Amino acid sequence: MSVLQKIEELINENRLEEAILLLNNEIETTENDDKLFFSRGKLHWRLGNKSQAITDYEHAVAINPQSPAHIALDNARDVISFFNPDLYNP
Repeated sequence: MSVLQKIEELINENRLEEAILLLNNEIETTENDDKLFFSRGKLHWRLGNKSQAITDYEHAVAINPQSPAHIALDNARDVISFFNPDLYNP
């Protein structure tokens, strides 16, 4: 079983922290693969680590401006910057 298959298996089993550890190792040994950063960013987002997710999305876009991480980055920034005054003024 390849490392990427193992990562996918861990994600399917909802073992996201373990998948991130494997992705960290894969990122260290693979040079400039935007897909790895995008995948890790999606896992960080699912775990609520929004700043780490955005950092990974930004890195993926820096490597490949056509990466789907570009859309995720835009969406993440929209979520972070969302402000609804009605929520603060009952």
